[in-house]
Amino acid sequence: MATPKKRDQSTATAPTSLLTDDDLYLFNEGSHLQLWRKLGAHPTTVDGVEGCHVAVWAPNAQAVSVVGDHNGWDPASDPLAARGVSGIWEGFVPGMVHGTAYKLRLVLPDGTPKDKADPYAVHAETPPHTASKVWDTSYEWDDAAWMDTRGERQRLDAPMAVYELHLGSWRHTVDEHGERSMTYRELAEPLAYHVEAMGFTHVELLPIMEHPFYGSWGYQSTGFFAPTSRYGTPQDLKHLIDTLHQRGIGVILDWVPSHFPTDDFALGDFDGTHLYEHADPRQGFHPDWSSYIFNYGRNEVRSFLLSSAIHWLEEYHVDGLRVDAVASMLYLDYSREDGEWIPNQWGGNENIEAISFLRRLNTEIYQRFPDVQTIAEESTAWPMVSRPTYVGGLGFGMKWDMGWMHDTLDFFQREPIHRKYHHDQLTFRAVYGYTENYTLPLSHDEVVHGKGSMIRKMPGDDWQRFANLRALYAYQFTAPGKKLLFMGNEFGQWSEWAHERSLDWHLFDSDPRHRQLLHCLGDVARLYREVPALHEGDCEPFGFEWVDCTDWEGSVLAFLRRARDGSEALVVLNLTPVARDNYRLGVPRGGFWREAFNSDAAEYGGSGVGNHGGVDAWPHPSHGRSHSLVLTLPPLGVGIFVPEG
Repeated sequence: MATPKKRDQSTATAPTSLLTDDDLYLFNEGSHLQLWRKLGAHPTTVDGVEGCHVAVWAPNAQAVSVVGDHNGWDPASDPLAARGVSGIWEGFVPGMVHGTAYKLRLVLPDGTPKDKADPYAVHAETPPHTASKVWDTSYEWDDAAWMDTRGERQRLDAPMAVYELHLGSWRHTVDEHGERSMTYRELAEPLAYHVEAMGFTHVELLPIMEHPFYGSWGYQSTGFFAPTSRYGTPQDLKHLIDTLHQRGIGVILDWVPSHFPTDDFALGDFDGTHLYEHADPRQGFHPDWSSYIFNYGRNEVRSFLLSSAIHWLEEYHVDGLRVDAVASMLYLDYSREDGEWIPNQWGGNENIEAISFLRRLNTEIYQRFPDVQTIAEESTAWPMVSRPTYVGGLGFGMKWDMGWMHDTLDFFQREPIHRKYHHDQLTFRAVYGYTENYTLPLSHDEVVHGKGSMIRKMPGDDWQRFANLRALYAYQFTAPGKKLLFMGNEFGQWSEWAHERSLDWHLFDSDPRHRQLLHCLGDVARLYREVPALHEGDCEPFGFEWVDCTDWEGSVLAFLRRARDGSEALVVLNLTPVARDNYRLGVPRGGFWREAFNSDAAEYGGSGVGNHGGVDAWPHPSHGRSHSLVLTLPPLGVGIFVPEG
């Protein structure tokens, strides 16, 4: 295949260049934060001719041209010119207009031509097609009320209950072509209604960045600036986010800077060299996911990733980024045996370049968007993940508590008769519960790959399964920390999540227990939002105090949640199928304690055992407190009591 002919450089570059000398300096320095405005394809008009300014970083290519619908995919028609020593090729390409599909034809150092998708494209063809598309992403937002107040809604002392979902399998629809996933616009109203009905505050979308392999759930991203076109256009995604914001629901995106797929059309070996990834596979190839690892020490790669993060926050009004697989970034020996990794300059296993990148990421985000949150999925005991960078932390706003998830699920999966021997799985968290700003996740990872659905994890007959699940969710919503629940778990779907098909919404019509479970979850979620004691201290030690954590024989736990003004809520868990009468617990004040929630209520499908709306506290000291309540504890039940008067 012939090498592209070089267009006259004066025609190919100035005066249509979007790149100033400052842009080039910041890009090569690793400090450019808005590269999507400068690189990629940008519609413009030169001397009355419509086209695009196109720019791409490919420092080791012999030549670069643009091929696409506009020129019959002819590599000789539209060559780009090198911009000094920046490594960037750019030029004005006539005929490229909104909707044009295109790729970049690179002549590699060995003379081989290679077509690559544009790393900075904001839209792409729908897989399995892989071309980039010119797209004007302008959109008129109507979410000013949300944007003006989201800082208050997303403070660490505000309630935060997150509904995690995979857009393609949340709900399907049927048209003349058969069953298919719903589009961004089709999802907007039913999703907003469902999240409101559950009492949740946010949704978290599994990665919606463009990805070639649907079975990766988006975690093998190739379009770091482009939402997947499987469900519509960039404007369609903005409409979905806008709709959720107008209903008071925040939007968090999963973002994956930890690795990228090896697909030949994408970032890997981009200009014939290991441009975005490390060349040495001991640093640049991930054995778990058979993917490439970004070279976080390369300035231009840092500019690329920082710009990607800022792009979603700025262009899509996103309220938070959940950063996937942070542990794999922090450790050079992650999932590697001896001899399969390269120590850092001090001989350790810490990835110093990745640590520096994460700190810079969080610093830049919070400086520009102080009202958003960044959330780390970090599965080890790395210290101060959610502490400020100026005290040595990584600077995230929150961290997933993976230890809580595993310990809690391990406990709840046990037959109640054995739980007393594993009481510490629920009490241990109090030892470390405020070392980070934690989110308590019951995520997608726990209902795939043979792990069984959440309802299937629960022991006993069907009545006990539902009772256990109600108790689990009530415990999650009353323990200190923000909340996250994956789709399908809210109504007790029996089957594992499968990305190829819709959730089992038909269960609502076939068995009332699924609707009762959803009702229970909605009530406890709303109580979490409405009672300050249940959320203001999610991330500060004043918010939690044991009443009794020693009744391992009965698998009973009791604790107080506390607000800043000193108001309290008492939470009592009885995690065996045996009702307990005349159970005395100490409380800090007298008066009437209203039974604000009982997971065993008949309306939730429970047995109806409870305390008839509340009990009076008497001046009978117990558990080191001046007053006490004498309660009836329902089987496999959780009660929440709020003092009145």
